[in-house]
Amino acid sequence: MRDLFEGKKILVTGGSGSIGREIVRSLLKFNPEVVRIYSRGESEQFDLQHELSEFKNIRYLVGDVRDKARLAKSIKGIDYVFHAAALKHVPACEYNPFEAVKTNVIGTENLIDVSIEEGVSKVISISTDKACSPTNVMGATKLLAERLIAAANYSQCNPNTVFASVRFGNVIGSRGSVVPLFFQQILKGGPVTVTNPDMTRFMMTIPQAISLVFEATRIAKGGEIFILKMPALKLIDLAEVMIDELAPLAGYLPDEIRIKFIGTRPGEKLYEELLTIEESKLADELDDMFVLCSRIKEMDLSKSRLFESVIPYMSTSVPLMTKQEIKNLLKEIGVLKSGSKNRSKVMIS
Repeated sequence: MRDLFEGKKILVTGGSGSIGREIVRSLLKFNPEVVRIYSRGESEQFDLQHELSEFKNIRYLVGDVRDKARLAKSIKGIDYVFHAAALKHVPACEYNPFEAVKTNVIGTENLIDVSIEEGVSKVISISTDKACSPTNVMGATKLLAERLIAAANYSQCNPNTVFASVRFGNVIGSRGSVVPLFFQQILKGGPVTVTNPDMTRFMMTIPQAISLVFEATRIAKGGEIFILKMPALKLIDLAEVMIDELAPLAGYLPDEIRIKFIGTRPGEKLYEELLTIEESKLADELDDMFVLCSRIKEMDLSKSRLFESVIPYMSTSVPLMTKQEIKNLLKEIGVLKSGSKNRSKVMIS
């Protein structure tokens, strides 16, 4: 990755969000010439400036991907773009559908246009499992963004820019995700709100997400969607593990914190998909990921190892994590940390 990023100029849209800032932090390890953080989150940028004050190769640009003129100025001289700007909350997109279209679809199209005009080397767009067989506005807009990114490889007069996407599951511990929500609810004594006892979700850690993004950057040839193989869990199991581990440290007995079922929110599914049956026919299966080839580009079947079973990759069709595995995962991401006398300590940060 040092060979890929050292001395390069890089733009991260949505660079002050959970995923964007992790991309920035990771890029800085490889000594790029400059990393431009482009986002509309002025306060988040302010916080990041203080955190990363030792680095002199970061530029903080307040702007919205809806603003094509501002985006065009910000992309001047850039080698790589990581596109993490999006409206990502399902209920908010349901109630504000055209706002989701303006950011997730028109914003992506703006980025494609200015990247081609500037001759950017590669653009990697961050997508979501909700783009697979979408049942909500957010997923539908992200699916269209995926298709725009794939099609951009074939709509250029001079195809110098490579466009590809990565399709995430739920990034555990990211801002607005379920783990911080459960954490705060437990600290307050509950209740812990779970939508449905049967709801399952794919989970990936932030380091896994960043690793997938960078590996996609390294190997993308144009039009692919890169999908990490990842575990799934029941949200009720996650809630119960967190209550058992964290309640005593918040001054409560686990039995004192109840779980409240609030029903699925508008647009939510009980399960998630990362590959549909039709997509799996176009998927090259690697050891740790699937590479979904563009529908536009003919696949060279002699060089591809297709997903042999040709079945959808769903959170209900993979083995679900046990409670012990969930506990280990929470320790891995720092929500729980083994302390003295084998007790766990809450990691507030």
